Amino acid sequence: MRILVDRTYSNDDATLSNVYIDGRWFCFGLEDEHRDDKIPGETRIPAGTYDVNFRNVISPMTQRYRRKFDWFDYHLHIQDVPNFDYIYIHIGNTDEHTAGCLLLGKGANTSGECCITQSTLAYKSFYKKVSPSARVGDLTIEYRDSDMEMVA
Repeated sequence: MRILVDRTYSNDDATLSNVYIDGRWFCFGLEDEHRDDKIPGETRIPAGTYDVNFRNVISPMTQRYRRKFDWFDYHLHIQDVPNFDYIYIHIGNTDEHTAGCLLLGKGANTSGECCITQSTLAYKSFYKKVSPSARVGDLTIEYRDSDMEMVA
């Protein structure tokens, strides 16, 4: 299974994207902004293709998700991102919630603060759809910088 995160809009704080699963639009995504020099927790990951697996660790965040959702096992963990650790796909609405991770939402807003909406609903559907592929080691994610192409 293949996830595509097509980054289409960015400003000084955040990046919005369209998220596709196997070529079909699924939801919106939100990440931190692009930076040439990484600032921990404030920089989106580099464009490229990465494997996605589960991080089989019961962290405080995993414990919170398990208490909240009876269908949740472990966080989806984007693997081998140069100069980044523990990049997840999770719930949140603004760049304050990302710390470099990918947030998912059913709606998006670029007027005022760049944000996504209905994140829990999008995440639940996404997780249930892609987690079987992650369990068998057949899940990749590609990040494409279409927002940067518009600037160039």
